[in-house]
Amino acid sequence: MRKYNSSIKTAFISEAGSKLENNDYFGFVELDKYACYVIADGITQMRNSDSARVAIEAVINAFYSDPGISKGKVRGYLKSANQALLQGKSYEKLKASVTVVVTDYQKCRYGYAGNTRFRLYRDGRAVISSFDMSLSQELVKEEKLLRDKLAEHEERNNLYSYFGRERFNPFISKKIKLKDSDIITLYTRGIWENVDEGELADVFAEAGDEPMEECDKVEDLLLSRQPKNLENYTFAAIYIDKIFTDPNRKKKIKKIILFSVIVLVVILIISLIIFLWRRDRAQKRESMEQFFDNVETYMEDNNYIRAREECKKALELAEKLKDSEKKELYNSYLVCLEAVISADDQYEEGDYIQAKDAYLTAMARVRYADNAGLSYIEKKLEQIREYEQVFDYITLGDSLLELESYELAEEKYLEAKRSAAAIYFAEGKQQALDALDVLYEKWSAAKEEEKEQNARQAQAQVSAADIVRQGDDAYSEGDYDGAMVFYLIALEKYRELEDAAQSTALNNKIIALNEKQEEVEERLKEAKVLEEQARLYAEDKDYEQAKIQYQYAKAIYTELGKDNKANEIQGAIDIVDAKTSQQEKEEADAAREEEKAAGSQNTVSGN
Repeated sequence: MRKYNSSIKTAFISEAGSKLENNDYFGFVELDKYACYVIADGITQMRNSDSARVAIEAVINAFYSDPGISKGKVRGYLKSANQALLQGKSYEKLKASVTVVVTDYQKCRYGYAGNTRFRLYRDGRAVISSFDMSLSQELVKEEKLLRDKLAEHEERNNLYSYFGRERFNPFISKKIKLKDSDIITLYTRGIWENVDEGELADVFAEAGDEPMEECDKVEDLLLSRQPKNLENYTFAAIYIDKIFTDPNRKKKIKKIILFSVIVLVVILIISLIIFLWRRDRAQKRESMEQFFDNVETYMEDNNYIRAREECKKALELAEKLKDSEKKELYNSYLVCLEAVISADDQYEEGDYIQAKDAYLTAMARVRYADNAGLSYIEKKLEQIREYEQVFDYITLGDSLLELESYELAEEKYLEAKRSAAAIYFAEGKQQALDALDVLYEKWSAAKEEEKEQNARQAQAQVSAADIVRQGDDAYSEGDYDGAMVFYLIALEKYRELEDAAQSTALNNKIIALNEKQEEVEERLKEAKVLEEQARLYAEDKDYEQAKIQYQYAKAIYTELGKDNKANEIQGAIDIVDAKTSQQEKEEADAAREEEKAAGSQNTVSGN
């Protein structure tokens, strides 16, 4: 019904110009609800090129299949033409400039790529014009080329967008509302290269009722120029004598007004709801930000408990507002505050080791909370470090006290006391004072013990010296075993007294005594040998040699102070002397008997 209740006239001219073949095409189709008009200029050096025809057929077929004037549909028509050229079979690549106009008899939309042109004339003047997609047109935009020189510029046909290329980017207009008596013109470069826009405007300023008349006028203008090398030219004029008017327009307007009122009321209600919702959100956000400002204020005052309360309130509002960024920030602050409060609790309880670890943990977390409270944590850690120094002095003093280094321990305790007083550390100062009290008590007891120990040691020294004297006496008397016993007892006492000098002297005496005893042993062995030899001589009744050996042995025993042994040997000598006397007597008696026997024998012989 739209087509029959509107009036559109279409006329066109299309000639080869000075060329042998015409590669321009124009086509259109008018359906009941929509109409489509297409002009194409083949970009080729071949005489017979199908690029323009292929492009127009592709657009018309696509339009027939799915008519409409939406931007998406127009883009689809243009893409169909581009795809058809890309897939076309020819000796050279198919390329074309194409402009498409679609209308629903009330509005229109156009799309193009290349340098075919579109003009909409209203009341005798051009109100909408297309622009070439060429290098020359870009120079005009950049004001490097005058517009009236574009038709003669050497780069006018150097296109950056056209049909028949992979990277295809056409221009598609908005919907244009048509009016009665509007005129749409479409034309190729054979026209605009030779007839300027002003002349065309003059033609349509006094346009008649028939579009063919204006087409003929344009052709007359073109041919009057008598161009030497006239390209193919095509010019189409579309007269919109009457656009489609909907008979139910008033009813539709009423419905639209009613619908608009309803929509307006709904919009007002929704707007009110949105306003109230936004106001509520704004109030919550304002409260949230105020709570967070309070957090920062309390943290500056080192009131972390109140800061935590305010942070929880801010976090609760951030969750209600679903503000993930603020929620993450406030949660980081809350974690940091919890860590600081936990560290403060341990600090107040005097558990400085745990407090230090907690403050270090809090320091690691403040990085995620804009380093809030960092100075407070650093101050606390510095205090703990100073406290630890006080405790270190006390601990070192305790260690020295265990080693009974009372003076050094006192020095460390006093240093701990001074350090604690300097930092107003009452607990540390009191511990240092308590440690000093214990020190002085133990030191006093140690002094008494030392005094008693010295007395005992002096007594032990006297006792040890007396034992050494007894050993010396025994040595002088030749009682080496007795001397050794005395020396060993004295050495043990000197070792208990840790008297190294006396111990060394005694060791030297013991060494000398051992050497003396070894010498005595050798002499005793020699005396034993002499005794044994004397005994053997005595058994052989060689009493003279036996006596000599006994006398040698006696001399050794006497030399060694072995008086008992010397007396024993003297007894053996006396026995040897007795046996010697008896032997001599027996020998004398035997001699007398022999003499007597000899005298008797002599008497008998005389008789």
